[in-house]
Amino acid sequence: MGFFDRLKEGLSKTRKGFTDKIEQLVTGYAAIDDDLLDDLEAVLLAADIGARTAGALLGDIRAAVKTKEITGPDDLVPFLKTRIAAILAEGEGAPREAAAGPTVIVVVGVNVVGKTTTIAKLGHYYREQGRRVLLAAGDTFRAAAGEQLEIWGRRIGAEVIRHQEGADPAAVAFDAVQAAKARGAGLLIVDTAGRLHTKANLMEELKKVHRVIGRELPGAPHEVLLVLDATTGQNALSQAKLFKQAVDVTGLVLTKLDGTAKGGVIVAVKNELDLPVKWIGVGEKMEDLRPFVAQDFAAALFGER
Repeated sequence: MGFFDRLKEGLSKTRKGFTDKIEQLVTGYAAIDDDLLDDLEAVLLAADIGARTAGALLGDIRAAVKTKEITGPDDLVPFLKTRIAAILAEGEGAPREAAAGPTVIVVVGVNVVGKTTTIAKLGHYYREQGRRVLLAAGDTFRAAAGEQLEIWGRRIGAEVIRHQEGADPAAVAFDAVQAAKARGAGLLIVDTAGRLHTKANLMEELKKVHRVIGRELPGAPHEVLLVLDATTGQNALSQAKLFKQAVDVTGLVLTKLDGTAKGGVIVAVKNELDLPVKWIGVGEKMEDLRPFVAQDFAAALFGER
């Protein structure tokens, strides 16, 4: 099964709760009226599109009805597909790379979102491209986080830079940057702590890691990727707001899309925070994390191809 087919299959729960319901909804109406739009809003909210984004989409629909771009209920599904694809495509582009020397990716996110396995999958993706990959065990507070990353490193053939538990994460980042430069690594992926119960300390640690990396390698980090668990719905949006305030998040990684009916949150996060989705995960296998392509996502979400 190719990645698009896995994406389409992974989005099946979201599709059943979102696009399938919209298609069922429009068959019951002969014209677009307030009742139809109220029912459509309920479907959007149930898919975790969010109140703000749902309101914007409904506003677009009303405007399109006035201009005759939409002439009846049958036009709603293709219109929504086009609008959602357009929202997700804003700011879309290939992952940022260093012009020279190692590319540095810092990965942030709360615990239990799948951050460590996402790092392993990212490393695997680049290893498959023939890149030399280093991993930095910057989560020095969670018990066994370093050991877990080392296990993944051995599996994907990536070296791991780590210190003892409780060490300064910025010191790990410093050593990792030096090692990446000395060993000619093409890519350095830095893990970070995800303890949300100490928000202030966590965010200050992330800022320090960011500063140290930038000082030792001008222009780095080239990407700061925020990992979000799609199954948490609107909670993912709250997490994204918090991390965006603290560090210069450049893009999102949405995981566990295969296990949720709330995949619409990807539209809410992108629309409300203007953060591009860079990677998506639709399964447990190493190959199930891939760069995000808005048109493919929209096509899979609406059951096309």
